[in-house]
Amino acid sequence: MSEVSTKPYLIRAIHEWCVDQGLTPYLAVAVDGRTMVPRSFVQDGQIVLNIGPDATQSLVMGNELIAFQARFGGVAQNISVPVDNVSAIYARENGHGMAFELASGSEHEAGEEAAEFAADAADDGADASWVPASSAEPAKAGLRSHLKLVK
Repeated sequence: MSEVSTKPYLIRAIHEWCVDQGLTPYLAVAVDGRTMVPRSFVQDGQIVLNIGPDATQSLVMGNELIAFQARFGGVAQNISVPVDNVSAIYARENGHGMAFELASGSEHEAGEEAAEFAADAADDGADASWVPASSAEPAKAGLRSHLKLVK
């Protein structure tokens, strides 16, 4: 039997804690070809999503994927985020939460996947706002998160 990651369980636990405390759970996500989010809201290859009950509909937090519907600019959109791409979950009001280490070596693969997805989307005439951030700028050097990495 293979060992199951604790990451999805920790994400669900912190989400539940935030909701129970009346706080707003935010999910920080590294965007790649497997991440379905509106492209216009991606900054530096990342997006922060409000996953509180007032901001989401049909939230499903599985062991491999987090999926829900949310409004961006007043337009309802389907959101899908691989658990592997979650870099942090925290409360908006006080910053308490947990940061996660992203799998190493996934940046190169993510770039290739995103480039293929973008090419396919362009061929299909898909809305450019849904093309994942393959060409997003790398994270700015010197900027540090207020979150602590827990190993």
